[in-house]
Amino acid sequence: MAGRPTLEQLYVHESVENVIPKRAFVDAFSDLSISAELVGDGHSYGTTDAVVTYIPRPEFLDAAWVHCARAGYDEFDAEAYAAAEVPLTNSSGIHGATVGEVAVGCMLSFARLLHVYRDHQRDREWFTPEYDRPFTVEGETLCVVGLGTIGQGIAQRANALGMDVVGVRRSDDPILGVSNIFDPSDLHEAITDARFVAIALPHTPETDGLFADAEFAAMRDDAYLINVARGPIVDEGALAAALREGELAGAGLDVYETEPLPRESPLWDFEEVIVMPHKGSATNRYHLDIAELVKENVSRYRSGEDLRNRVA
Repeated sequence: MAGRPTLEQLYVHESVENVIPKRAFVDAFSDLSISAELVGDGHSYGTTDAVVTYIPRPEFLDAAWVHCARAGYDEFDAEAYAAAEVPLTNSSGIHGATVGEVAVGCMLSFARLLHVYRDHQRDREWFTPEYDRPFTVEGETLCVVGLGTIGQGIAQRANALGMDVVGVRRSDDPILGVSNIFDPSDLHEAITDARFVAIALPHTPETDGLFADAEFAAMRDDAYLINVARGPIVDEGALAAALREGELAGAGLDVYETEPLPRESPLWDFEEVIVMPHKGSATNRYHLDIAELVKENVSRYRSGEDLRNRVA
């Protein structure tokens, strides 16, 4: 950061309203040492300006620093930011609790049939399941594929429920609540005995289509897939086929290859598929969580420290 002018202004691009209330977000910076202002397209930026945005715009490359108001920054040209020497940061690291709860909620619903009961409630039906269908998550094995902030958030909550948690990641450093860590090359071994498999990986060329026919064949036929990461990591055609042929028991999905999930997708039609609208991180405090991260980085930028979550 050496040689850069100090920050004088924080601009919040109105595109943040895709995930958070834009005016409440600006208000969250009322105690910041620099002023915050809501702007739209067409605004110009200089080397004393920081920008928080949900979507990329070419003019942001003229700013001092740009923050992406989401964890996934795939749409941002990281190479262009690096070439322009404009730091780009993202909002990862704040979703462990929110997305972790959603993943565990899916597992509890599948185990105790909460989603099925709700469906029958809609039709005012007093539904009694087969005796051997409900089960407890306690004692079941969960494999978390990807043990970053979200993966660890899932693992810690599942462990607290008495589940045996194993994980997949490149580092074999121990993780609280995870009994065994597999290398990505041993993915099939890791998922073979799991009742639940939760995906918490970033979408990269290496993870694109990672879960397809071979992976579903490797899983137990009474296993459930939970995807709270990115849609393209799962081959949806292969997933639908596996569900249709009884190779999987069900799936909890918050992300999809195409969003919103097209009406013609067969995934809508399975009773044992929970379709969520990519809102795993949505809470009434989400704008405050992002604001705290941005405020921390404003302080870091102004003091010359490395920025948290810098991706370019």
